[in-house]
Amino acid sequence: MRLQDIAIVTNTPLDTDMVLLEKFKSHDRIQWDPKTDLYSYRHEFSFRNKAALLTEIQRQTRKGGGIPVRALKESWKEAPQAIEELEKEGEVLVTRTVKDGQLRMVFWNEIKPDDDSGGKQVEKEFFDLWHSLKVPNDVDLLRALQAGAYFVRFPYYLLSDVPTEGLQATAEEAPILKASSNVKKKGKRAAPRQRQAKITNTHLKGEIDLSRDYDAHRK
Repeated sequence: MRLQDIAIVTNTPLDTDMVLLEKFKSHDRIQWDPKTDLYSYRHEFSFRNKAALLTEIQRQTRKGGGIPVRALKESWKEAPQAIEELEKEGEVLVTRTVKDGQLRMVFWNEIKPDDDSGGKQVEKEFFDLWHSLKVPNDVDLLRALQAGAYFVRFPYYLLSDVPTEGLQATAEEAPILKASSNVKKKGKRAAPRQRQAKITNTHLKGEIDLSRDYDAHRK
């Protein structure tokens, strides 16, 4: 867009206020082309095809996170369709919203679903069973652990009931610190033990009592 058009749309004096214009140009999301004197929005990502999109997803996943699909769509409007294609090819993993199943986050799939890599899609039956398991609330779980008779219910063909006999709540196992029997009662201090003086000047033995504290008898 031309600067004058931006000033009209935003109702700001961008074309007349030089201080505001310099701040506008220095913004990290603003890109200015000096040849055409046009301004554009700098997107967070820069790609225009599926291969470049996959490279960006791989780079972000190696850093330890995924990418919001919304941010990718802002950079390239065809990104959601390309992501769904990559998902079918086993190149990426996608999370969706619970309400309407819209694309939410995308991650690079490092383990491909083939015989060489060992990655296989989990069957829907096991997927549904996993999400059907209910975790008891804290009160019921604590009561069951204290009773030592809580059972975790699994599908009968996966695992039998697993008793938690012998398991106890962690808070119940906190050690109670007891005062040591060697600690003296407050207000009573033990008398200092007399240290026996070590006599090293044996050649003065018989002439001076070296075990005597002469300095204490000066007063």
